[in-house]
Amino acid sequence: MYGRNDLRATLATADKKPSATSFHGASYVPFADTPPHEEGPGVKTWYARGRTMVVMFSIAEPGAVFTRTGQVDEYAVCLPDPGTEVSLSLDGGEAQTMTGRAVAFVPAGDSRVEVIKGGRVLQMFTVKSADLIAKAPNAADFADEDPNIPPYQAWPDPIGGRKIRIYSGEVPNEQGRFGRIYRGSNIMVNFGDGRPGKRASTNLSPHHHDDFEQYSVALDGDYVHHLRWPWISDATQWREDEHVHLKAPHVAVIPPPSTHTSQGMDEGLNRLLDVFCPPRMDFSSKPGWVLNADEYPMPQEAAETAEA
Repeated sequence: MYGRNDLRATLATADKKPSATSFHGASYVPFADTPPHEEGPGVKTWYARGRTMVVMFSIAEPGAVFTRTGQVDEYAVCLPDPGTEVSLSLDGGEAQTMTGRAVAFVPAGDSRVEVIKGGRVLQMFTVKSADLIAKAPNAADFADEDPNIPPYQAWPDPIGGRKIRIYSGEVPNEQGRFGRIYRGSNIMVNFGDGRPGKRASTNLSPHHHDDFEQYSVALDGDYVHHLRWPWISDATQWREDEHVHLKAPHVAVIPPPSTHTSQGMDEGLNRLLDVFCPPRMDFSSKPGWVLNADEYPMPQEAAETAEA
């Protein structure tokens, strides 16, 4: 049940899925007070993975460079903070400047991210980027399959051909619209403003997803991630509730069909970036919620259903 005045309560209910018969646990990767998983000139990087996506979280100084050669599919670059600035380019060609808060979708092939003004840089890839999977310390959590998550399938290519697309995370809030949601062919990012102060225990938003993960990237403050799994007839598959308290920054990979809610605990700002891979159909089906829907089409069958 979503909390009071939570716009997600207006989402369409998905078609009834077959009941789950087994469950997988959540996966948590703390970055706070943890040595970087990788370190290079002017940059410290941590990794976390899920079934479908790898999160690469870096603290970078001016002049730091990230390159992808022969990248197999589109990926996302996110600057969560104002003042951070990077230069994005394809194939060594003309560069575009991106200033936080913002997200960019970068197409397959050769690309380069150069830091102009330092700060936090998030890069998110599908698990087709095999070179990144082994760098995540939680890789063993995904050694076996989860029958509740279907095989990964990308959404359609963007309209207008191969180019870098940059979108602002500073679009003003609008009544009736949830967050600032952008989608690419593989990844959906929801920019929120966070909440100041501890979130009241009387106004949480427990909910579940039938068949996709939620990647909660905690940027500021600290959180308790509350999770509960269904009871089924096979009691050997029951799991204990979880109430995992972690400082930001960290990543929580929340599996279906666990009921979950995240509670900010810090007296200052508590802020999450919610990411999904592939994009969420329910968010995409809400008119006006996905701010770049004109460039990234929905799968054809879904688009026809939404228009009906």
